[in-house]
Amino acid sequence: MAATASASFSRFSVISKPPSQPQFFLFSYPNRTETTATRFRCSAGQTGLFSKLGRLLKEKAKSDVEKLFSGFSKTRNNLSVIDELLLYWNLSDTDRVLDELEEALLVSDFGPKITIKIVENLREDILSGKLKSGSEIKEALKKNVLDLLSNKGSKTELKLGFRKPAVIMIIGVNGGGKTTSLGKLAYRLKNGGAKILLAAGDTFRAAASDQLEIWAERTGCEIVVAETEKAKASAVLSKAVKRGKELGYDIVLCDTSGRLHTNYRLMEELISCKKAVAKVVAGAPNEILLVLDGTTGLNMLPQAREFNEVVGVTGLILTKLDGSARGGCVVSVVDELGIPVKFVGVGEGVEDLQPFDAEAFVNAIFM
Repeated sequence: MAATASASFSRFSVISKPPSQPQFFLFSYPNRTETTATRFRCSAGQTGLFSKLGRLLKEKAKSDVEKLFSGFSKTRNNLSVIDELLLYWNLSDTDRVLDELEEALLVSDFGPKITIKIVENLREDILSGKLKSGSEIKEALKKNVLDLLSNKGSKTELKLGFRKPAVIMIIGVNGGGKTTSLGKLAYRLKNGGAKILLAAGDTFRAAASDQLEIWAERTGCEIVVAETEKAKASAVLSKAVKRGKELGYDIVLCDTSGRLHTNYRLMEELISCKKAVAKVVAGAPNEILLVLDGTTGLNMLPQAREFNEVVGVTGLILTKLDGSARGGCVVSVVDELGIPVKFVGVGEGVEDLQPFDAEAFVNAIFM
């Protein structure tokens, strides 16, 4: 990293510290997104930018239904049997139809607890005469799923507070897509008019800073990286948030090292990172977003439980939901943990990190 910086002093400005402490570089990249940064104005203590940004993301979620629809093709195919079951439904076939519907939900990773809850609700409404046709059962099924998501995971917008900079930490296990998700999130937020600073807090993986630098260049954001490999992640994040505060950044996006949820020493490091940024900006981090690989299905639940117990997860980013995952895991995670899904990754493109919208999701998995 030091070699990279020294070879490019014409493009980078260096943040220096006394020799006894690690040095950090602030890399500045030209804006390649061609956005108008003056679209929104926000000064410290005002929520104008953040509230407008939240509204824009929500509107974007509703406009991206087509990508979400294509992203859940496997789940939709698994659940298409439901339409066949209900096409010629009659009351005498109730038990058989509900048994097969239960199987379809389980195959799509809805989880046994949720599946039983949904099926029993439908059974009760059928036997009481509230549902009298296949189409009514289908609509009731969709409403049951939507209610589960809405009741426990309705707060899908980013909570960025009122102090600048807002701080978002991205955490998760190795290989889940943290750095990529952070880069895509930076792209979205910058397009919304926010001034973004990236913090390369993954100090364990040699190529992590290089990967995040690529995203900084792609999005036209600045990035703070450690010069030495021995720098602590908490020190890098603290320095980045200080620079964000001094230079008037709206949001600091903090990358962290991937870690197994069973490695308690590394999990405790996240606590240090959380405390470090809180010392710089009161109330930070505003969001701690846990990245979960959608292809792992219900196996993501133990990871989410452990991370939540250690640092208090405020939102989820479910990645790799691009046709290879079973979308029922979205409902399972929300129902089990009560943590809202804030973004879903439905492809490899820079715009394929979609703000999560429960209604759009339900329409995407049920044809």
